[in-house]
Amino acid sequence: MTERSARDTRSLHKLTEELRHQEDQLRLGGGTEAIARQHGKGRLTARERVERLVDPGTAVLELGLWCGWQMYEEFGGAPGAGVVTLVGTIAGRRHLIAANDATVKAGAFFPATTKKLLRAQRIAMINKLPVVYLVDSAGVFLPLQEDVFPDEDDFGRIFRNNSVMSAAGIPQIAAIMGNCVAGGGYLPVLCDKLLMTEGSGLFLAGPALVKSAIGQEISPEELGGAAVHAGISGTIDFREPNDEACLERIRRLVGNITPDAVGPAAPFVRSKPREPARAATDLYEIVSPDPRDDYEVRDVLECIVDEGSFDEYKAEYGQTLVCGTARIGGFPVGIVANQHHRIRPAAGPLQFGGVLYVDSAEKAARFVMNCNQDHLPIVFFQDVNGFMVGRDSEHSGIIKAGAKLVNAISNSRVPKLTVLIGGSFGAGNYALCGKAFDPRFIFAWPSARCAVMGADQATSTLLDITVASLKRQGHEVDAAELAELRDKIKGTYDRQTDVRYGAARGWVDAIIDPADTRDVLILSLEVATRVADPEPFRLGVFQV
Repeated sequence: MTERSARDTRSLHKLTEELRHQEDQLRLGGGTEAIARQHGKGRLTARERVERLVDPGTAVLELGLWCGWQMYEEFGGAPGAGVVTLVGTIAGRRHLIAANDATVKAGAFFPATTKKLLRAQRIAMINKLPVVYLVDSAGVFLPLQEDVFPDEDDFGRIFRNNSVMSAAGIPQIAAIMGNCVAGGGYLPVLCDKLLMTEGSGLFLAGPALVKSAIGQEISPEELGGAAVHAGISGTIDFREPNDEACLERIRRLVGNITPDAVGPAAPFVRSKPREPARAATDLYEIVSPDPRDDYEVRDVLECIVDEGSFDEYKAEYGQTLVCGTARIGGFPVGIVANQHHRIRPAAGPLQFGGVLYVDSAEKAARFVMNCNQDHLPIVFFQDVNGFMVGRDSEHSGIIKAGAKLVNAISNSRVPKLTVLIGGSFGAGNYALCGKAFDPRFIFAWPSARCAVMGADQATSTLLDITVASLKRQGHEVDAAELAELRDKIKGTYDRQTDVRYGAARGWVDAIIDPADTRDVLILSLEVATRVADPEPFRLGVFQV
């Protein structure tokens, strides 16, 4: 091993280990004291409930763990945005599970909580996944109510989705296992089946608000306890003595629905998988977190796809994008991946890795259309700086070529999965199926970075703007002040390109260990191929 590759192995592996340690802390939610208070009420925590609900020994795919990271610090923070969301198996059936974490501000809804739950519902809807909600929430976090309550992507959208999913035949079960207050009460009541544990409360207005509004004094149990809703209002379907009995009842109810099919739905297929040609841990050596270090993306693919299955498409043309078909865990897929070293094309000047040129964009657009024709899911591996700029590129029609790729991806009917390996900048994020283009799942390595442009370019641009503004105000910037401004701007921008910053805001579903990429993609493909879109592949008007 060379000195450089040894350095890279340590750095990527160390970066991954650091994030895993931070994730262990995030999984503690509100911390050990808050967990003890939850136990003191005779209740399990959200994660303990999920652990008892899912089938032992089965894989789970947690989503949005980093949501809310380093946000709302003035209110004490909101680890995981106060809700646990994941794909897991219950009684042999895959489900989307959402569990309020009452150790984080009593499970109150922050803006990030709403965004996280809406993303989970979207994943359930597009993949036709049944849903289980474990409700234990004090409702909207009132100091931030204006960012939670009224808009089309706010709190009310959750209830709209409950109704739409029910009409679409997607089963939903809700269990009230603690507080369920105010407008939040609509979520469980809009589900197909509703359970409630003793000691829990379900009411539009709690006792204090009732007294303030109409002067009536009443206890929580008399107002909206399990006995009231089981025997008087008739709101709930099952009254359970405790968390354990409630979770066991859910498992029995789930066992009544149609079991998951053994294989994918037609026209998707799956053959017997083969192990990759290279070990997954080789990825630590192949890819460096330093974006200035080159690597061969075909080496990355050899650690992920079934050995001998990769057939490269137009291998000698548009080489800054590597396209081809392969199998991942036996699933046939199309692959679109950024190359990360310089390319010498058959004609013309050198091309830079991570940059989209006219030839690579047009190649990828054609390949995406082929995948739709063959009904192949598409996996995008992003390490992209953006589209090539300059006179020659503009004259060659780079915008037209990019628009073709965007059009093809926007109208794809096949499942799309996206993995951010390194950079995900500017229109490159869009053209290679960023969050705005409806990937079924979008994952990121710890080395990923996401922003409008790279830190160096952004720093220079923002510095020029700042200096020009100061000059208009009559302030001449000296060399020392210029250096200080540059460091400050770069520091801010570096923080915003950190993958954790994006994950906190829901730009990616999970930050994954590079060595787990294959396993995560196989699980995602198992979910994404449960149903096929019956609509034919259609395209909008193409610029030519």
